[in-house]
Amino acid sequence: MSVNSNDGYYEVFWPRTPRQTGVKPLAKRLETLEGKTVVQLWDFIFRGDEVFAHLEEGIKARFPGVRFISWREFGSIHGGKEKEVLAGLEKRFKELGVDAAICGMAC
Repeated sequence: MSVNSNDGYYEVFWPRTPRQTGVKPLAKRLETLEGKTVVQLWDFIFRGDEVFAHLEEGIKARFPGVRFISWREFGSIHGGKEKEVLAGLEKRFKELGVDAAICGMAC
């Protein structure tokens, strides 16, 4: 019979890796959405078509001059070409004059 010599203590390993990036400051919030262009981004996974319709209606009621660019303009931001799609957003936002984005991601 073997004798256990660990006295109830066991080695454990932390399952996470060390942080790869530092904390970055958040972007400055817009003071208003009036006169701004807001893009909708979606991964096509959970009822975003319905959610964005409700969000757009509510935001337009509060800020009548807001302009939306539909998720249809961008297609799904998830999937096989996700890395390329996300990498191209900055350039596309500049081309379209985007001031803000609403990103709908299902879990």
